[in-house]
Amino acid sequence: MVRLFVPLPEPAPTEVELTGERRHYLLHVLRLEEGDALEVFDGQGRAFEARVRTVGTEAVRVSLGAVRVAPPRRAVSVLQGLPKGDKLEWVLQKGTELGAAAFHPVATARSVVKLEPKRAEERTARWTKIVEEASRQCRRDDVPRVAPPAPLLEAARALAPGTVLLVLDEEESSVPLGEAFRAAGPGTPVALVVGPEGGLAREEVDALGRLGARGVTLGRRILRTETAALAALAVMMHLDGELG
Repeated sequence: MVRLFVPLPEPAPTEVELTGERRHYLLHVLRLEEGDALEVFDGQGRAFEARVRTVGTEAVRVSLGAVRVAPPRRAVSVLQGLPKGDKLEWVLQKGTELGAAAFHPVATARSVVKLEPKRAEERTARWTKIVEEASRQCRRDDVPRVAPPAPLLEAARALAPGTVLLVLDEEESSVPLGEAFRAAGPGTPVALVVGPEGGLAREEVDALGRLGARGVTLGRRILRTETAALAALAVMMHLDGELG
């Protein structure tokens, strides 16, 4: 089934008008015509049976029918230390496919990448497009939130109350990720902190500990930053019955 992401109000209308990029995508990428069926999802967990009603020179009108609502599930967020190159885009795309609810790109002591405000705004817009497209392709009805880049501790303090904060840390005192995740309890929101290349500075780990974070490990292997984030997500989603 052809799918299209369209943000919708609550309650949803019976018909939506698509212009600009969405009109172009529907007509010239998906190549739909009047009368063709598709699925519209709103990024908040709702998906609608839909049909192209009219095609105009400036807009396409799409009628919305029966709705499917995704069941609630635990919110798992990733605070990813800004890595070099396109590694973050890989984490966003694959992390969306794995089921992450939100991504927080964070500046850390060892982050090589430094984003000025204008560049950060441009990157955030691109990252948002990446998770929207990944949600469409993997048939998610919700779209993860991508927060603007922020300092690590600022992002950690801004998490929703009650969120269990776990930080990947290879110190001997760290516990297995699976153990800490189970201890959080069913349905409790979890946020995972992953350092950039070179990991987190000890001062950062200690500061997160004062915020209540618990150090966790994935095992004896040393993983690249982008691999660690995705491996940890896979473990948590498996334990929650979302994978495997």
